[in-house]
Amino acid sequence: MDKFDRIYALHRMFTARRYPVSLQMLCDELACEASTVKRLIRTLREQLDAPVYNVRGEGWCYDRKRHFELPGLWFNRQELEALLAMNCLIAQIGPGLLAGEIAPIRQKLEYLLERCSPGITGQGGRIRILEMGRRTAELPHFSCVAAATLERRRVAFAYAARSSGRAELREVSPQRLVHYRDNWYLDGFCHLRQDLRTFSLDCMADVTTLETVADDLDEASLNNALASAYGIFSGHADKLAVLRFSSNRARWVASESWHPEQQGEWLENGDYELRIPYADATELILDICRYGPDVEVIAPPELRQTVALRLREAANRYA
Repeated sequence: MDKFDRIYALHRMFTARRYPVSLQMLCDELACEASTVKRLIRTLREQLDAPVYNVRGEGWCYDRKRHFELPGLWFNRQELEALLAMNCLIAQIGPGLLAGEIAPIRQKLEYLLERCSPGITGQGGRIRILEMGRRTAELPHFSCVAAATLERRRVAFAYAARSSGRAELREVSPQRLVHYRDNWYLDGFCHLRQDLRTFSLDCMADVTTLETVADDLDEASLNNALASAYGIFSGHADKLAVLRFSSNRARWVASESWHPEQQGEWLENGDYELRIPYADATELILDICRYGPDVEVIAPPELRQTVALRLREAANRYA
């Protein structure tokens, strides 16, 4: 821990505690000698104008009658390193998305991080983020959709769903943006269909922000309609898939999150049984099939039959 980190840690301790902090506790927390602690306190008081004072026989504390914050933007090294990882994530998760707006923030973070740990800003390549399935289409209207969502304005756009390929003009009250499996979606109330829908941003064209105020739906209604089922498909989950994974794959699956309301159970033979609520089986079937012989659908019968049929068709391609 260097001087920068220790001053920041001192400030956090004095801010969090109502009573004086003893010299011994400060030495233990900062991992340094008493003389170093006293120099740091002098720096905090004389150079940063912090209202820190000594209570004889008890320790040091802030004067609660005076509100004080460290000048500028302060982070410790671990926080800055986490922000650097976020910086890399933003750069890789969607090149060009809000790049102009984010660039000044990234420059400040890199400057602060370089002060704390010289040379670390050149290590961004040490963080690798693999995108398995991100669509490569550009999203020039991302900023427009995001702004309308936050400013609570309706949006109009031409939408060509992949299932039909036919474009329709939609007017939508945006509710929230969703980043799912490396792709962006908009949850919104469609005024054409008079219902909640999820729209893929890369299927939108000619996006326009309208002056009309967006209709607001409460979070419980959104989650019930759009987040209770499996994956990105909307609808209330009214079916329960029971999947049994072999012991070879069980250790991996047991630590995976497939659905917020999933239930898992270890079986006596080492297999793992996973129960998942769903409405539309499309995405669930794809996820089941990627495990091949390491999973068996126990219930419901219609899901078991569909998965078995797809696997037979796949095997027939290699006959």
